[in-house]
Amino acid sequence: MKTQGDATGAALHALSPARLYPQWPAPEQVKAWVTTREYGPSQPPYDGFNPADHVGDDPQQVALCRQQLVDATGGRPLNWLEQTHSTQVLSHFAPGSQADAAIARSGDYACVVLTADCLPVFFCDRRATVVGVAHAGWRGLAAGVLENTVAEMAVPPEELLVWLGPAIGARVFEVGAEVRQAFVDGHPEAAAAFVPSPYRLKHYMADLYRLARQRLQAVGVTQIFGGNLCSFVDAERFYSYRRDGQATGRMASVIWLDTP
Repeated sequence: MKTQGDATGAALHALSPARLYPQWPAPEQVKAWVTTREYGPSQPPYDGFNPADHVGDDPQQVALCRQQLVDATGGRPLNWLEQTHSTQVLSHFAPGSQADAAIARSGDYACVVLTADCLPVFFCDRRATVVGVAHAGWRGLAAGVLENTVAEMAVPPEELLVWLGPAIGARVFEVGAEVRQAFVDGHPEAAAAFVPSPYRLKHYMADLYRLARQRLQAVGVTQIFGGNLCSFVDAERFYSYRRDGQATGRMASVIWLDTP
């Protein structure tokens, strides 16, 4: 039997997305979180909180989710990207631009990427002068999206803090030999992030988290946190393209500077 408290809680949930907060020693001015699917206005199979407008969901429900995100950032506009698994980094407010990472040096807007198995990577510096977030699927990761984001932030890499958000885990991310080769070419250390698949010949289980750490460490980033979640396994909290197919929503990874 539902109580009045249950009803009140449900009403509050309808107005604010469920969020997962990075566990990292970021400055107080840095605000960041990843939405989860635990509750929200989206209907099956996109339930419950889907802010992605490119997956076939009801546009009105998507718009409602996006407005809730704006409200949750204190009214800041979100710098929505057209993600193409590229290495492009957007360094100014231009919603709809083709890019797979974005940074901000003021509190005028929030950076956001959408994922459902790909790796969201959060960035900030120790002095809270710049923040960013990158969408790192295997293609963008292999091509250098993280290195480009570090370069665009234009602070010494040792001053950066990084948090690796929810992505498909190494135990369930099976890839072909061409994916392994894309990483190993020019980066032989990447071979350690692949083990032979127990399911199919000439396939491998890939560790996106390890690959991301390798790439970040190679350009001087030492403070790397997170990397212990799996979007595929945790169906209650996370969307997963590999698990659910085309008709699945996306999580939003959002970061901004809480400054005037």
